[in-house]
Amino acid sequence: MNQNVGAADKRVRTAVGAVAGAASIATLAGAAPLPALAAPVLGVVALAMLATAATGTCGLYALLGVDTCPVDAGGSR
Repeated sequence: MNQNVGAADKRVRTAVGAVAGAASIATLAGAAPLPALAAPVLGVVALAMLATAATGTCGLYALLGVDTCPVDAGGSR
């Protein structure tokens, strides 16, 4: 798969993943007043966001034809 996640998108995904992960851990620890179901959901969201930021590839973007990665003059990403 080609990379389809740009630099700004990666930063946003990293921030969202970190916040979702922290909220998941806080929910598991009982520090956040969220339902118990929120912890695994937030954990999965955190993993998905961090994985797509790390790899630079988003499967949903590929299905929808979205590409936030700038095109280089050389044609490679």
